[in-house]
Amino acid sequence: MKSALTIIKEQIKSFYLIRRLSVYELKSANSNNYLGILWEIINPMIQITIYWFVFGFVLSSRPPVDGVEYIYWMISGFVVWYFINQAVLQGTKSIFSRIRFISKMSFPMSAIPSYIIFAKFYQHLMLLAVVFVILQFTGFPVSIYFIQMPYFMFATLVLLLALTLITSALATIVRDINMLVPAVMRMMIYMTPILWPLSRIGEEHILIQKLLMLNPFYYVVEGYRSALLGKSGWYLIDHAGYTLYFWVVVIVLLSIGSAIHLKFRDHFVDYL
Repeated sequence: MKSALTIIKEQIKSFYLIRRLSVYELKSANSNNYLGILWEIINPMIQITIYWFVFGFVLSSRPPVDGVEYIYWMISGFVVWYFINQAVLQGTKSIFSRIRFISKMSFPMSAIPSYIIFAKFYQHLMLLAVVFVILQFTGFPVSIYFIQMPYFMFATLVLLLALTLITSALATIVRDINMLVPAVMRMMIYMTPILWPLSRIGEEHILIQKLLMLNPFYYVVEGYRSALLGKSGWYLIDHAGYTLYFWVVVIVLLSIGSAIHLKFRDHFVDYL
């Protein structure tokens, strides 16, 4: 726990620098494209269209999920999943790919995954705005439950920091992690689940449902759906036990990630 407090203090102390670096990261990633930052919206929208065409149209005509047409149910969860996926993938290789440059600068290395996450968070806000507008004109106007959104954004950011502290440190030490993490994330889109409702498993397989719900990604995805669609009430209150479980998992991951990061960060250059 002491390691986690050290990392949290570093994040707070370096917050201004993290914001500046994240903006630079976002701009530099699109500086050579004609459409520039628009690609941050175009890419996920293309993926949404493909998934809807395959899973909601070609394979079968998907019935509504809890009274919500499949396409709107899917995009309300995919909007946060795209953020999670990109942040984990880029955060994992953040230290390894920047260590020679960053080692010459005087700020904590724990800020590196953070500013990558924040760069992806700006993209997330743009995509979220597009999805929000779409939902307003398709029968899902903003409701009182949208107040939950800042909470679920914060929960997602803390979860991503905890995960990338672990993966970025391990990826610098063991290069195979850079291959393993993308494979796991490709699996997670089906295991969270994003493209199909958990209720399709059926009550006769309740144990499988419970096992899938151990995935903390499921909590934030369902939280986003609750906030955007306004169909599931106050998710964090109505599922208080699940909320408690989520934060216990996050604290454990953050403690582990902080301990690993602090133990090896002075030796990251040695692994290059």
